[in-house]
Amino acid sequence: MKLSVPGRTAAAAAIAVAGLLTTTAISNAAPAPDAAPATKAAAAPDISVENVKGHLADLQSVADANGGNRAHGTAGYKASIDSLKKKLDDAGFTTSVQEFTAGGETGYNLVADWPGGDEGKVVMAGAHLDSVSDGPGINDNGSGSAAILETALTVAREKYKPTKHLRFAWWGAEEIGMVGSSHYVDSLAGADRSKISAYLNFDMLSSPNAGYFVYDDDPTIEKTFKDYYADKKVDTEPDTEGDGRSDHAPFQQAGVPVGGLFSGAETTKSAEQAEKWGGKAGEAFDKCYHSACDGVSNIDGTALDRNSDAVAYAVWGLSS
Repeated sequence: MKLSVPGRTAAAAAIAVAGLLTTTAISNAAPAPDAAPATKAAAAPDISVENVKGHLADLQSVADANGGNRAHGTAGYKASIDSLKKKLDDAGFTTSVQEFTAGGETGYNLVADWPGGDEGKVVMAGAHLDSVSDGPGINDNGSGSAAILETALTVAREKYKPTKHLRFAWWGAEEIGMVGSSHYVDSLAGADRSKISAYLNFDMLSSPNAGYFVYDDDPTIEKTFKDYYADKKVDTEPDTEGDGRSDHAPFQQAGVPVGGLFSGAETTKSAEQAEKWGGKAGEAFDKCYHSACDGVSNIDGTALDRNSDAVAYAVWGLSS
């Protein structure tokens, strides 16, 4: 998640940075007693948290081999893109790498489409893949990137046939102003933007002093996530700390319905939050936020497991 910009709205910040971009590429009648329900969302499978952790270990290895980070404009970021692309290509996704320029450096977005589904109704899940230059970025945002990666690979393993078209994306240069996602949205024709029925954003899902925050931007998407957590008897709160500070913002500004999850960043956990979620009151949700210590030990496994399953619950539920 990018830093907040004092004295400026997130929208203004995104618009300012976007100037850096250059493109290279129901019936009232009761049903018969034995009738099936009119609609029923496909049941989402359990997402293997061990597989998610494996993806995080891969990202840590990439950072270790490239100066300790995976930031925009570095070899570590490009290696992260290449690693994910191979996994998705091998699973049968149609992938594309979109280039842009920011801060004098070439950036990359990775987009993966699952064949089939109504391409006039697209459900899209995204996460930024870049870290800050100070660390490997395993919670921020390897966690979101790994969760949607394993969800995508589970789509392939399950041979899921959604009614709507599924698209996954990993954004570059979020940490310097949501540049990659802004570039993607700006590059879409108006008709193509209108085809996106939901954009789901996942930025920081395993904060070690975790909270459970749900974006409240779109009521249908918000209810989808809240229903999942209610079934697990996990209380949630609306996300305010990350509002407008991640890659959902360009989509929202373009009129796309957005939603997502967040486990907290530099804000301090209150006593009331610690009582319902556990963890330590008076400490940041992620004390290693934007720091060198944001490595594979900087995660809460329970939060990662719950949130990864919530990703799949929403992907299946909103696309069926």
